[in-house]
Amino acid sequence: MHDARRPSDSDDRYPGYDVLAKWSGPSWNEKTREVISRRLALAPEPKFFTAEEFATVTAIAARIIPQPLGRPPVPIAALVDHKLDHAIMDGYRGSGMARDGEAWRVGLKALDAEATRAYGMRFSALSEPLQDVLLRRAEAGELKAPEWSGMRSHDFFKMRMARDIVLAYYAHPTAWSEIGWGGPASPRGYVRLDFGERDPWEAAEAKQGHEDKARRSNRHVR
Repeated sequence: MHDARRPSDSDDRYPGYDVLAKWSGPSWNEKTREVISRRLALAPEPKFFTAEEFATVTAIAARIIPQPLGRPPVPIAALVDHKLDHAIMDGYRGSGMARDGEAWRVGLKALDAEATRAYGMRFSALSEPLQDVLLRRAEAGELKAPEWSGMRSHDFFKMRMARDIVLAYYAHPTAWSEIGWGGPASPRGYVRLDFGERDPWEAAEAKQGHEDKARRSNRHVR
């Protein structure tokens, strides 16, 4: 769905910024550090998914959110696995959708079945272009194998797969650094809330031709 081989500095809007530099500063309290520590310590071994399901989730995540080269990737599949293992749910679900965990199991089984029927191998073993073909067909609601068990493929794509993967990515500090976010900022909070204003403890966005200025500023954000 996207080119996963983009260089790490292709869109560095917040050069020199690392949200983890706030760790011991006044922006984060102990509860914030505790929550972030758990996210950073997630093991790569699944607890909710089987090994085969986990491989499929990992492959899907790599196509929906390709990550830059040159930095450790956000462990998207592990974050989704953690959410499901701890039954952290939205509190609502669309018509025709099973509960979150069951919907994932049905969807992954169906996607692997579609891949095997069409190309003779599981989704995670397919080339990236073929994975994209199946994901686009799922998004369009064109996948209708019996393994979907009445769940519409476009509902799974929109309500579970894409949603959970995107939320997992942007729940991780690595993504916060990428978008210039400072995290919960508790207890300090944010003060300058008008458009175009930022607090001194927020990341500076690089303006064309002034990247070094933003980099110098971001190295001191705490």
